[in-house]
Amino acid sequence: MAKRLTPLEIMTQLISFPTVSRNTNLPLVDWVQDYLQGHGIESHRWPDPDQPHKAAIFAHVGPSEEGAVVLSGHTDVVPVDGQPWDTDPFTVTEKDGKYFGRGTCDMKGFDALAIWALVEAHYANISRPLQLALSFDEEVGCTGAPPMIEAMQQVLPKGSAVIVGEPSMMQAVTGHKGGFGIDTHIVGFEVHSSIMHTGVNAIMAAAPLIDWANHRNAESMAAEPSEIAAVFDPPWTTCHVGMIEGGTAHNITAKDCTFMMDFRTVPDETQAEWRDAYIEQVRQVEARMQAVHPDARIELSEHFAIPGLVPEQDGEAEALVRALSGDNASHVVSYGTEAGQFQEAGYSAVICGPGDIAQAHQPNEFISIAQFEAGHGFMQRLVERLSAA
Repeated sequence: MAKRLTPLEIMTQLISFPTVSRNTNLPLVDWVQDYLQGHGIESHRWPDPDQPHKAAIFAHVGPSEEGAVVLSGHTDVVPVDGQPWDTDPFTVTEKDGKYFGRGTCDMKGFDALAIWALVEAHYANISRPLQLALSFDEEVGCTGAPPMIEAMQQVLPKGSAVIVGEPSMMQAVTGHKGGFGIDTHIVGFEVHSSIMHTGVNAIMAAAPLIDWANHRNAESMAAEPSEIAAVFDPPWTTCHVGMIEGGTAHNITAKDCTFMMDFRTVPDETQAEWRDAYIEQVRQVEARMQAVHPDARIELSEHFAIPGLVPEQDGEAEALVRALSGDNASHVVSYGTEAGQFQEAGYSAVICGPGDIAQAHQPNEFISIAQFEAGHGFMQRLVERLSAA
């Protein structure tokens, strides 16, 4: 029989795989599958047909029946490029009451605890089933979770309560904003800048679209938030451009300019209304461009779309987490997760995981040992509860 690893030993293994979203995650998936198999647990993988170097993995222990608790995490991490790390980011380093390493907080610490819980639940002969679901490409828009959720339901009995382990300081988070991004490619017409009026500068055409976002943010900030929006920080839908690229020389009107317009929507506003508002602005700018040259245009494509997590009335997942954690306060977050995607698929969902989201994506990312141990205690109580169900 294979050795039953501690949560720290499992996390150390997971951190050692540099599963930055641009890289493969298959070595990690292979390790998890082999580890579970060593304990007699069958797991399943869903390989992405468009990215053969990536796969999701999921498993079920306990009675072969519906109603499982699902522990959901993601395997990818953000890059470390250009960050001033004091330690090897892909080696867990213990120092000053913390575990340092890329993904310790977001979210291989939770993944390790979930894998540990699945193995323990298997040996505990639980009465209510437990499932593990580990996706990919969460950090680039939660694009790996929806096909995983669909694949799970074709292979495993459908679960009912999902705990998404994003770092929440082990608090029960019952709502988050939705989000979507629109890749925007502005195609101008090149001329010498001394006769710029005869050309179309793609960068300068982008400026009014970005300024539209500034104006919408200012209007939303000044407006009285709705009761639902008021619980979020900030209590409005945000429009944001984080990167922009374009142009070839300072004395040529830019032929190309690309950026992504990122929206984080509060639950009582639809993504469709914000999408339509942006597209209307795009078409107005495009019309002005084409009045100068007919070949100028703006091309749009949706980069990602994540539904919000809507607080549930008497939600099963929320009740379970509150019983296990003792947290009865109300918490929502502005970042997006696969919780809303599970909810859309008919599951009850909640967010609860160890660590502070402020550490996510940072150089010298860490999870405090106290938080990791709190997560371990939570999983122990979960296994006990499933055994007594």
